Amino acid sequence: MTDISRFPVPSLDEIPDDLREIILAVQERTGFIPNVFLVLAHRPAELRAFIAMHDALMDKKEGLTKAEREMIVVATSALNDCLYCVVAHGAILRIRAKDPLLADQLAINYKKAPLNERERLMIEFAIKTAVDSGALDDEDFTRMREAGFSNDEIWDIGAITAFFAYSNRMANLTSMMPNPEFYGMGR
Repeated sequence: MTDISRFPVPSLDEIPDDLREIILAVQERTGFIPNVFLVLAHRPAELRAFIAMHDALMDKKEGLTKAEREMIVVATSALNDCLYCVVAHGAILRIRAKDPLLADQLAINYKKAPLNERERLMIEFAIKTAVDSGALDDEDFTRMREAGFSNDEIWDIGAITAFFAYSNRMANLTSMMPNPEFYGMGR
């Protein structure tokens, strides 16, 4: 076990060139390499798929805002006891929402977070998807549409929730630890 994972973590020079290029670009933008890249590089094909799915869901320009996408990640990751995702995406949410408190509030008790009606409905839908997706019914979708969410936005809420359920479980499986840099970002 390393400091950041229960599984072997390859050194940067052991990571395939295409992935190393992506990782170094992230390091150049942020000033550090998020541990998720190093831990998941243990299985390069899976890391490629992870990055592709993450980017497809989280980097869209249309629909949900980037802050709303991060709100979903933080609230559902908290339910899944995912330290890595709550800390890392909490940092990103603080920056994207320009709010140093919102991520912590969502992670501790989303019901008490200062959300507007749209955000509250979005988070409640994500929470239901995360903990009881079999109970989703037509009324849930009607409420979302009446609140102004498009079908694509509803899909994105569900897809982000589902993707991060995978991410949360992998982070917990590997005992992935957040980088210390994340804790102070956006505060």
